[in-house]
Amino acid sequence: MTIDVHTHVVPKGWPDLEVACGGTGWPWLRIESEREAMIMIRDTEFRRVDSSAWDPSVRRADMDLDGIERQVVSPTPVFFGYDRTPAQAVALAQIFNDLTLSMVDGDSRFVPFCQVPLQDPAAACAELDRSLAAGHVGVEIGNHVGDQDLDAAGIVEFLQHCAAVGAPVFVHPWDMPDGPRLDRWMARWLTGMPAETHLSALALILGGVLDQVPDTLRLCFAHGGGSFPYWLGRADNAWHRRGDLVRGRSTRPPSEYTDRLYVDSVVFSEPALRLLVDTMGEDRVVVGSDYPYPLGERPAGNVVRTASFLTPAQRQKLLTDNANRYLYG
Repeated sequence: MTIDVHTHVVPKGWPDLEVACGGTGWPWLRIESEREAMIMIRDTEFRRVDSSAWDPSVRRADMDLDGIERQVVSPTPVFFGYDRTPAQAVALAQIFNDLTLSMVDGDSRFVPFCQVPLQDPAAACAELDRSLAAGHVGVEIGNHVGDQDLDAAGIVEFLQHCAAVGAPVFVHPWDMPDGPRLDRWMARWLTGMPAETHLSALALILGGVLDQVPDTLRLCFAHGGGSFPYWLGRADNAWHRRGDLVRGRSTRPPSEYTDRLYVDSVVFSEPALRLLVDTMGEDRVVVGSDYPYPLGERPAGNVVRTASFLTPAQRQKLLTDNANRYLYG
């Protein structure tokens, strides 16, 4: 009954986004065969994908191989459109949200998460409500909008709305810094993603967001919370020793907020998973795989299933129970 809360889709068949949304420079899909395609940004190749990104039958076959009962399907972050005008981002979100629902076609093995125009809080709330009414269960958001982190007033307004309507939120890092030191070895993904996730977790805490939003907000960070769990002790130390600079709007040390956050299990090794469970708690870790991308875990959930330190009861929590609570409250 394993539930995978971290997978992505790239639906096929979206219209010309310049015509449908306005503006230029939109991503597009270069179809190379019935089973392969390339995500393009203008004339630059961004990422190769195959039919596992859009074909439910391929996904179901892989889920059966990996022992996955249900799979949350979320947008691929390159399609967020946070740098667009609100009207363009609304049109984009509606296109991809509707295509995702068409792709899963009511199959209960898939749990669809929508995207929203996060740069406009009112529009984001409206699109979330529309998507939930249409069949989406939750929402995936990027970890920042330009220079605004998760403690920006508009994003807090959106998170409060998510709490009010009971929508789980999945936070995914995106739009990492680049430059000569990061443009080799996939360093933006290997170092930038963990750092981005760490920074945004701190923004939720030190920015006072978790003191403002009700504890009904169900929020999960991708990729094991990035480097946040590993350096939580350092954050606590700084909170106590340099509170004049570090505490911000938080009322408690960072470690006292871990019961407000979920993290997925995409950490790939037993020692890392042990740290994650020890730090975040056995009730706050859920299986995630980052399927179908090559830096994801296959078989999905393998590190949880094979971890020698987990008791049967703990393993059951990580494989199923925690995800059910995160998704449905």
